[in-house]
Amino acid sequence: MKLSRRTFLEGVAALSIAVSVPAMAHAEDLKMGLLVPGSVSEEGWNRIGYNALKGVEEQLGAKISYVELQQNPASFEKAFRDYASQGYKVILGHGFEFQDAALEVALDYPDTYFLISSSSIHEGNVIGLNTDTSQPFYLMGVIAAKMGRKAGLVGGMEIPPIQQAFAGFKNGAKSVNPDFPISEAYIGNFTDTTAAKEAALSMISQGADFVVPNASGATVGGYQAISESGPDVRSFSIFSDFTPVAPNNILGLYVADYAQGVVEVVRTIKDGSPPTENVVFGLKDPKVMSFTFRDDGPVSVPEDIRAEVKAISDKIAAGEIKTGE
Repeated sequence: MKLSRRTFLEGVAALSIAVSVPAMAHAEDLKMGLLVPGSVSEEGWNRIGYNALKGVEEQLGAKISYVELQQNPASFEKAFRDYASQGYKVILGHGFEFQDAALEVALDYPDTYFLISSSSIHEGNVIGLNTDTSQPFYLMGVIAAKMGRKAGLVGGMEIPPIQQAFAGFKNGAKSVNPDFPISEAYIGNFTDTTAAKEAALSMISQGADFVVPNASGATVGGYQAISESGPDVRSFSIFSDFTPVAPNNILGLYVADYAQGVVEVVRTIKDGSPPTENVVFGLKDPKVMSFTFRDDGPVSVPEDIRAEVKAISDKIAAGEIKTGE
């Protein structure tokens, strides 16, 4: 059959429309990129960033990509630009070190949102995300001061997130007993489990009957020391469930699902109502932060103290108690 030129051109036009509509829809798909300062194959901070990315993919249907970087600010800026130029709507720089690069690139890509972990910034389309760990640690401090004689805090490195957590613990304890003794030590890294264990044992030998280690990968060493010291030394499981390491010592569990927090922030961006200030996750965000008690150990938190802690938790969530100041 012979086609006229007009019929041919109309057919081409129709085909163009049929092809361009899906292409336009594809261009509008939510795309999210992730920059991490290391490998996502290792448990810890970088894996949390990757879990956030996967959560956005699974819950919001986003197309995702990530890049593992060394501590090189020039590579940070290049990675941000690469993603933004490819139409990525959201890019998460997983660490405070990405903030300056994001601020530089964001000026050229006003329609892209740059989320920065462990940052308190909000400048245009650059939004900081933080988890206020002082809040659950405040509750731990209250319990320690009501049930114990002395507390010990073992940190990895003296950096703001750990200092913030420990400040919360100390403020919580002091709210019960201003003279409650608390010792504090840092091992100088996040990998030396032996050093964390020795620091905890030293505190226990000096009378600490509540010990909380907070040293990332080295944390398990602290729980080993607690377990070996018998059930009279108590603790709280933080970030992950360390009950198998110290089954007779852990009274409660603090979990921060930062990854889900990121998902919720990206959801607001997708829905057209992005955050108007830097984001701070806390006890007001039950999808992100939880503090629960154990009932299956040899020692548990008495019901009257649990009721007091619940009331305090509600006040913290409502902003009536400042935990990290």
